[in-house]
Amino acid sequence: MLNEAERTGAVLDAHPLTDQEVVERQARYGPNILVPERRSSFALWIVRFFFDPMVLLLITAGATYLALGDRLDAGVAFGALLPIFLVTAVLEGRSDRALEELKRLARPTATVRRGSHDVLIDARELVPGDIMLVKEGDVFAADGMLIGGDLLIVDESALTGESQPVVKEIGTGSVFAGTSLRSGRGEILVTAIGQSTKYGRIGKLMSELHVTATPIERVIRRLVTQLGIVVILLCIVVIAVERAHGSAWPIAIIAGVSLAMAAFPEELPTVYTLYLALGAWRLAKQKALVRRLASVETLGSTNVICVDKTGTLTYGKLRLGALWHVRDDDAALLGTAVRATEPRPFDPLDEATQKYAGEQSVDIAFLERERPVVTFPFDAAHRRVTKVWKTASGTLVVTKGATEVVLDLCDCDDDVRRRVQAKHEEYAREGMRVLAVAEKRIDDVRAKSRSDLESHLEIVGLLAFSDPIREDVPPAIAACQRANIGVMMITGDHPSTALAIARSLGLSTAGALTGSDLERAHDDELVRALGTVRVFARIAPEQKLRIVQALHARGDIVAMTGDGTNDALALREADIGIAMGQRGTDVARAAADLILLDDNFTTIVDAVAGGRRIFRNLRRAFRYLNAFHLPLIVAAVLIPLLNVPLLLLPIHLVWLELIVHPTSALVYENDPGGEEDLMTQPPRGRTAGLMRLADWVRPLLLGFTLFLGCFGVYFIELRQGVPVEVARATGLLTMLFGQMLLVLVERSAKTPVWRLSLTNNPRLLPIPGGTIVMILVMFYVPALARAFRVAPPSIDHLLLALGIAALCTLWYEPFKRSHSSP
Repeated sequence: MLNEAERTGAVLDAHPLTDQEVVERQARYGPNILVPERRSSFALWIVRFFFDPMVLLLITAGATYLALGDRLDAGVAFGALLPIFLVTAVLEGRSDRALEELKRLARPTATVRRGSHDVLIDARELVPGDIMLVKEGDVFAADGMLIGGDLLIVDESALTGESQPVVKEIGTGSVFAGTSLRSGRGEILVTAIGQSTKYGRIGKLMSELHVTATPIERVIRRLVTQLGIVVILLCIVVIAVERAHGSAWPIAIIAGVSLAMAAFPEELPTVYTLYLALGAWRLAKQKALVRRLASVETLGSTNVICVDKTGTLTYGKLRLGALWHVRDDDAALLGTAVRATEPRPFDPLDEATQKYAGEQSVDIAFLERERPVVTFPFDAAHRRVTKVWKTASGTLVVTKGATEVVLDLCDCDDDVRRRVQAKHEEYAREGMRVLAVAEKRIDDVRAKSRSDLESHLEIVGLLAFSDPIREDVPPAIAACQRANIGVMMITGDHPSTALAIARSLGLSTAGALTGSDLERAHDDELVRALGTVRVFARIAPEQKLRIVQALHARGDIVAMTGDGTNDALALREADIGIAMGQRGTDVARAAADLILLDDNFTTIVDAVAGGRRIFRNLRRAFRYLNAFHLPLIVAAVLIPLLNVPLLLLPIHLVWLELIVHPTSALVYENDPGGEEDLMTQPPRGRTAGLMRLADWVRPLLLGFTLFLGCFGVYFIELRQGVPVEVARATGLLTMLFGQMLLVLVERSAKTPVWRLSLTNNPRLLPIPGGTIVMILVMFYVPALARAFRVAPPSIDHLLLALGIAALCTLWYEPFKRSHSSP
């Protein structure tokens, strides 16, 4: 941070920094990071690893084997920590890389003047002495001093809590990081960055706040905790039973540890976090940047999308398509209209007006040389802009805005008024956006109020702008309608224009609600109207908030788009706030859950489909885990009660864990599942959990029948006098073949496995292939077979195990019906 003397000197010597100066100051001051990022140290990750339940159980098993003097099994138990460590590191590393990529895409930017160019940079690269260029809607990325540009109106409520905006003047106006620019453009000399700023000191405290868990995270944690308590109780029971049968304490403990390893659902939190992180990363590649990972949960539930028209449903590239003038003078109309635009316009209407005027050889160069005497900028309340100019022939007042607003300010006879309104309706029916232009000459501007200056105007004519609809939007809206997702179009256009656009988009045109309708309607009336109305016209940004609140009163789950500072409240209130990445302000992007990198409506639809896909695949993974764990649990509980040798020893459970963990984490997450169209399913309800009753019942039935097959062949062979190593090998083979088939079975709850594609998921076939290789190594390498307490199976045993596994896992496939959930 610059001290007072350096600050004063810098203001006097403000100049664009050279590359060498930037490098030197970055080395001196460091990066401009307002809120420090939390970073997990490697040591902390190691501590978390050793407190993982499976790791603790393995350490317990290894210590118990040592107490028994069984060094081989102890070595295997301790050695199993290495592959578990590697698998965990790979999966967590993949998740962390995806999250880091999302952070990189979401980082704020700033425009600075360096050398002879204006460049867009990562806001973290700002240094004291930089000249930062800001415009309406920007959030200041550092503290600084206004040294050029316009009078700025700044919202400092983020720092002070005061809702009233503050005026900043050139040379004396200090601005602060984290505050937002409501009006004006300016050049800011950066005086402090990072935690030296006022906001940075607050940001340090923010980084230390605890982030609350999402609803489904809480459900998963509660489930894991409850199951953990049950597992502990069952372990105690198993140990007691083993002791009652005369087993020594170490043998009883091994039985209890085996049960815990079989039953504890440690994969659930890992799989959940990994799926959301990779799903969000995949959405980012589709131009939908997820800022809050928890919002991925909500995407699949959205049943109403409220969307701005301009730039989202349309291309947002306005052109002046038609003129209508009262006095048959195009040049006069364009000259007046140009005087109501900004010198360096950022509003698309101003840009289109100046472009067309230049093409018609109308003078626009004077905007760089001259300045209006008075300016009343456009705002949502007045819906017009007025400027007062000193010209060679006197003082000229020009006003441009909504037709009905400007007409009310004009003195014109009924015939002219009817002609203006008729022409406006004609343009509006063609889907064009219409502005009226008016003017008057006055003698003196001093001591005159806005109402005085804007009264008794003379209508000059109309400007009609066209903005073509994106070709891919109507099919996307049709897809939403098939998915029972309502689409509501919100625009500042005239109702006739809005309805014309809605008809071409395929939206319901039962009528349009205007901003004035919203002001007059009671809350109950608005809630009822939202049952049929899909078009909102002449809507101010502040009124979006009321629309979201009314939709929530109906029980809807709402996605709301926005691009302006005034949209921030509505974006926060919506279940999914969606900001425009190309034309959105920093305030809107900061308030949003999702940022559209291409400002396209179809990206919203793709994001909703992506959210549904993530949750469908999560359900598949959880169903697979349910089906896979049940035979392990029942075997670990029932076999000690029957006083027969354990089928599953800790080493077998570790080995199975090394199969199930990557399978559940990698196969289903990458599964496109093309056999069902996600956008023909109704959205999930607000209170719907991740797992439904059917997601528990059918997998648990499959898991139980697989247990019957594994245990049945194991128990029968033991009764027939077959050596325990041979019987265990047959039982394990049945379980492994069953696991391979469960991977395929749980890809869909409604389509039989023989109708599913095996080639649309590149990770699908390598998993069974890898399992087969592991079987061959485990059973046919003598040293490993001895370590696993199994004997190499014969061909007959292999075929028997495969047949029983197929019977126990595929029996439900003929009963799958198209009405089942995906």
